[in-house]
Amino acid sequence: MRLAGKTALITGGASGFGAAIAACFIAEGARVAIMDINAPATQDMAGKLGNDCVGIVGDVTKSSDIERATQTARDFGDTLDIVVNNAGWTHVNKPMLDVTEDEFDRLYDINVKSIFHMTNAVVPIMRDQGHGNIINIGSTAGLRPRPGLTWYNSTKGAVNLLSKSMAVELAPDNIRVNCVAPVMGATGLLEAFMGLPDTPENREKFIATIPMGRLSDPTDIAKACLYLASDDATFITGVVLEPQLIKKLWRTVLFLEFMMHRMQVHALLIFITLLEVIMRPKCGVLMK
Repeated sequence: MRLAGKTALITGGASGFGAAIAACFIAEGARVAIMDINAPATQDMAGKLGNDCVGIVGDVTKSSDIERATQTARDFGDTLDIVVNNAGWTHVNKPMLDVTEDEFDRLYDINVKSIFHMTNAVVPIMRDQGHGNIINIGSTAGLRPRPGLTWYNSTKGAVNLLSKSMAVELAPDNIRVNCVAPVMGATGLLEAFMGLPDTPENREKFIATIPMGRLSDPTDIAKACLYLASDDATFITGVVLEPQLIKKLWRTVLFLEFMMHRMQVHALLIFITLLEVIMRPKCGVLMK
């Protein structure tokens, strides 16, 4: 049980990535509070997850709701060890000049400002207890943006970067901050991301751009969060974990080996060397 004795608060926990993360954490021994704006879905999911889960109906854009959720989670589990900032939203895929100011404001309120509110609520608690673990859900959209989602992409770029900056500032307090950056996944936002009806034909157009040949699954993201939340990652902070990274790196190495075959450099040696270079600065605090 990798999370035995720990308590977690997960926003956007009633469906999609958040629900999968909650189920995974509970299976590993954690007590979990899920926060979501959808009241029926929150109550239903909390019921499905059982006695180790409490549902909190709230709006992550409101600091008062965040503070209430934080207190509920502490009362439920005595401590607050892990926070997963998962709640997110996007406008429908469309040209950036067609996005309204209200849509822009909603994007930043839900995807970025919610983390501001959560940080102000939980960091004092984690400092007092001497430890903490914050996991933000970013996106590959903040690393390699797709057209039609410009303003959404910018919010996820902010999440990816602020995770690294938070990690540096909070490391002396024994509070780790990491980020998981999923590729497009099979969630309720899929049609909005595609800007097309969710049909097998339309899915294939987007799957063709993903090296591993499939959409991300909520359980993929849950398992990545489990690793970062567990004691296996006690010296990992400031990482933006991109599930596609290793696959892409290996394909690059194979190409290099093909180009360098006369030099008799083995692909595995190149792979290990590049992986070491990439991962070395991500163990412990990344920046000085």
